Amino acid sequence: MSGFDPGAAARPGSGVFGLPHRPNDSACVLVPVPFDATTSYRDGTRDGPAAILAASRQVDLFDRQIGRGYERGIGMLDVDPRIVALAARARRAAEPILQKGGADPGDPADRAALAVVDRAGDELNAIIGRVTDDLLAAGRIPGIVGGDHSVPFGAIRAAAERHGPLGVLHFDAHADLREAYEGFRWSHASIMHNVLREIPRVERLVQLGVRDFSEAEHEHVLREAGRVVTFFDVDWQRRKGEGEALSALCEELLRPLPERVWVSFDVDGLDPALCPHTGTPVPGGLGFTEACLVLEALARSGRRIVGFDLVEVAPGQDGDEWDANVGARLLYKLCGFALLTG
Repeated sequence: MSGFDPGAAARPGSGVFGLPHRPNDSACVLVPVPFDATTSYRDGTRDGPAAILAASRQVDLFDRQIGRGYERGIGMLDVDPRIVALAARARRAAEPILQKGGADPGDPADRAALAVVDRAGDELNAIIGRVTDDLLAAGRIPGIVGGDHSVPFGAIRAAAERHGPLGVLHFDAHADLREAYEGFRWSHASIMHNVLREIPRVERLVQLGVRDFSEAEHEHVLREAGRVVTFFDVDWQRRKGEGEALSALCEELLRPLPERVWVSFDVDGLDPALCPHTGTPVPGGLGFTEACLVLEALARSGRRIVGFDLVEVAPGQDGDEWDANVGARLLYKLCGFALLTG
């Protein structure tokens, strides 16, 4: 980093956060995944990685919580063109199904379209899984930057296979426990259902911010009590309002997690004033500083963050950069806290 001034403006052509690092000399490596085939309310999260990269160059590098987290190196891979092609193909096939609110299993055209989308999901999982495993094998911390919430499945599976038993700390407005939502096996609304079903080395799922879910998902949480621990947003906010300290709530939240943890952060877990263009915004949620204090508590708990994802950031169609600005700052916190533990 000779000649690099962390307090100066980002130079043209610099990397993520204006850093001079490249992935091969970074302790934390970000993997952009511009894929949002099954986003069912509004799309656009495929533009999240590029928007976050652009906004990241405005983030100040010194941070009160993480100090000089950048010094060990944070780099971002180039977008894999195979992912771009998969995303376009899958979105074209999914669009007619999304427009009518889900697949008709008796319709041959729907069955054919579902097969296209599911194959694309299989291929994406394989690509992301291989990249993640290579990074883990090299001793680096992987960070997946979506895209919709379906995209980190392959990464979580790779981390569990290498580092399991694993816990997942899941920030989200939604429980994401729907089975094949609208017919799509790899739906953004099914990520945690798929993790629990397909990755047995994920021994604990702890959820925070959840406030929009089906009755079946609620029953799923109750049925899998022990493996799934959900801190519903209304209960969390009520307890804060009744005077419980955030530190005590964080201690309770983190207690079920094992030593190694993957953080899965859907930006809609935040107050939607912070992410108004995300795919499925929901009133309520966490404040930005509150979420960062939870992450700090995790980093200081003695657990190791083996990887993370940040998903569902979508820039405004009118050029509004607010969502990307928030996303970039949250991404820097995730990188920094992971580096503190790794």
